[in-house]
Amino acid sequence: MSQAIRPKPRLTSAFQRLMSVHWWMALCYLILFIGGTGMSQLPREVTFRGMLYDFHKSIGILSIALLTWRIFVLLQVWWKKYSKRWPKFTPKWWQTFALHTALYGFMWAVPIAGVLLSNSFKANNVKFFGLVLPDIFPQDKAMIDVGRNLHFWLAYTFLGFVILHTIAQWKVVRANWRRFQNFTAQLKQQQRS
Repeated sequence: MSQAIRPKPRLTSAFQRLMSVHWWMALCYLILFIGGTGMSQLPREVTFRGMLYDFHKSIGILSIALLTWRIFVLLQVWWKKYSKRWPKFTPKWWQTFALHTALYGFMWAVPIAGVLLSNSFKANNVKFFGLVLPDIFPQDKAMIDVGRNLHFWLAYTFLGFVILHTIAQWKVVRANWRRFQNFTAQLKQQQRS
C-alpha cells in the first residue's frame, strides 16, 4: 500500500511565529467576547465587577500589543513571499485579502473604541494588569454613549467576521478539532495506564 503524498507544510520560522500569535490572539478575543458579554450583564452592586472590567481592559491592551507584533511578523512573511513572486490577483485572493483586512481593522478598532469608552467615562481608567496607562482620549461625558455604541457594534460585527473567517478556514478547523480529539484520547489512555 502506498500512502498519499502530503503537500509540504509552510514551516518557515516567520510563518510559525505568525500562526503562534494567531492562536494567542484568538484566545485573547475569546476571553474578551465571553468576559465582556458576561460582565456587562452584572449589576453594579457586584463587588468583583470592577476587577472583571480591569481584567477585560488588560486583555484588550494585550490584544493591541499582540496585533502590533503580528503585523510586523506578517510584513516579514509578505516580504519573503511576495519579493520573490507577486500573488495571482484572482477573485479568491481578493476575497481572502478583503476578509483579513477587515479582521485586522476590527482587531484594532474594537479595543480602541473600548479605550474611548473608558477614557470618556473616567480619567486614568485603563490599566494593563495594574499599570495605569496614559489617557488617549479626554474625559468627556458626551462621548460615553458614542464609545459604548462603537465598542458594542464593532465587537459584534467583528464576531460576525470571525465566523466568516472560521467558515473560510473550515478545513483547518476540522483538522485542529481532530488533533484536539486525538490529544484528549491520548490523555485518557495515559490516565488509564
